Amino acid sequence: MNALEIKNFSKKYDTAVAVDNVSFSIEEGEFFGFLGRNGAGKTTTIHCISGITGFTDGSICVYGTDVQKEYRKARTLVGLSPQEYNVDFFQKVYNVLWYMAGYHGIQKKKRKEVIDNLIDLFELGPHVDKTFMQLSGGLKRRVMLARAMVHDPKLLILDEPTAGVDVELRHELWEYLRKINKEGKTILFTSHYLEEVEQLCNRIAIIHEGKIIAINDKSAFVKEGSSLEKKYLEMTKDSSKKHHLV
Repeated sequence: MNALEIKNFSKKYDTAVAVDNVSFSIEEGEFFGFLGRNGAGKTTTIHCISGITGFTDGSICVYGTDVQKEYRKARTLVGLSPQEYNVDFFQKVYNVLWYMAGYHGIQKKKRKEVIDNLIDLFELGPHVDKTFMQLSGGLKRRVMLARAMVHDPKLLILDEPTAGVDVELRHELWEYLRKINKEGKTILFTSHYLEEVEQLCNRIAIIHEGKIIAINDKSAFVKEGSSLEKKYLEMTKDSSKKHHLV
């Protein structure tokens, strides 16, 4: 069973087509890179996978669960660390995690254990009584990632998770993500830092103007001494056709 199966998916906003007849799948245990310019359709696709936004054309299934027909079950399977901070900035860090655990139905006795483990993992101990607004950009990103992980989702979606993070923390997050992926966690990862996608992901798709223009193993993008960044720029410059990597 695939972790994610998207078939003939389209999304429109009034008359504007944000995503146009997209189909792709992610196998269980993959570290999958999802690339595209701002406005290409990445975040719209992610919002539809995670149930934030509805759609009428096509289907999206997470571990065989239709995200619209069985939305309650689907949401338990997905953890999202979004690009934007959709958090009450005046809430304390501990409460941000506590409320999300409650949203996912984790009983109070278990909730504290889960949250304490995440606080230790992301080294948030000195900051649990601070409001989200008081945190640095790097600490905010740690909280967002911890919140996404609080219910131990089978599919973890990370939308620009290292934006605004310093180099040292970025590398620490890389090691953590490699670790949980090695342990079996399926990850869908977007980033404008193409070097980190090249470092982390084993398969990559590029979406451009709402369409998938390339999808393949990372090795296909970086063969013959090329870099992912160079290949990405070549492909998105000419959007008139799908590329041979599809």
